[in-house]
Amino acid sequence: MTAVRWLECVPAPSDVPRRAPASTVLYAVGDIHGRLDLLEAMLGAIEAHARQRPGAQSQVIFLGDYLSRGQDSRGVVERILRWRATCPEHWRVISLKGNHEDLALRYLSGDLEAARHWFDYDGLDALRDYGVALPTQCQPIATPQELGGLAQPVPVLMTPVAKAFDDATLESLRHAFATALPATHLAFLESLSVSHRAGDYHFVHAGVRPGVALEAQTATDQMWIRSRFLASDVEHGALVVHGHTVAPQPQVRANRIGIDTGAYASGVLTCLVLEGAQRCFLQVVGACRELKVPEEAG
Repeated sequence: MTAVRWLECVPAPSDVPRRAPASTVLYAVGDIHGRLDLLEAMLGAIEAHARQRPGAQSQVIFLGDYLSRGQDSRGVVERILRWRATCPEHWRVISLKGNHEDLALRYLSGDLEAARHWFDYDGLDALRDYGVALPTQCQPIATPQELGGLAQPVPVLMTPVAKAFDDATLESLRHAFATALPATHLAFLESLSVSHRAGDYHFVHAGVRPGVALEAQTATDQMWIRSRFLASDVEHGALVVHGHTVAPQPQVRANRIGIDTGAYASGVLTCLVLEGAQRCFLQVVGACRELKVPEEAG
């Protein structure tokens, strides 16, 4: 079961007025990480809200990290593809690339160090979701915390230190992943952009490098940056809307809004809704598990 709730987005004290494009409603969706159940509920909630604004264009911006950690990475990608194909003509769907998609593509291209990095941050979950047979030490388990009170606990992989995987094992898993990945899913991953600008808002997965013009930002920074961006109060030229860094509640600052509420574990998927000068949060809430906040590189 999932629930839908709306939250007020209180501007930061030093915020300046920002506006979405005229006659447009923007829906920015945070990190999904394999939570197909939450994605389904979110799409329904967005559609219901958009029906109340028949004269407006709807832009839905997914901020990346569709893969890993949750129960159904494959289902998430497939659902976005099907939904995008059936949206009304006045809708626009923008899918951005997260650091997990970056690592997946690098692994598929033969970068085994990217695989080790990805597997240390639950990339094996994505392989499992695509039907890849995993090494025996990487089979799903459920922790005692998950079993308490959850009818269907979210599987957690016992991930060994990925650096211990030899090249032959990584190559075997890469071949199996490439074989299992539908061509449409690979095309989706390869088509992902790293940023989107709409009105006074700049949408990225992770953030931007302070002091660098938005048009000069690197793809790596926009998918991976964390501490330097989060600690900065520099005006970036637009209000940056991002995911990547988990927090229990959306983070509203004068120069950024973070909407990664750790859906894979918390059971809360957050969407920032922007219309004119108005802002609010749309959240769907489902089953949760113990939240593990990723380290700097995750």
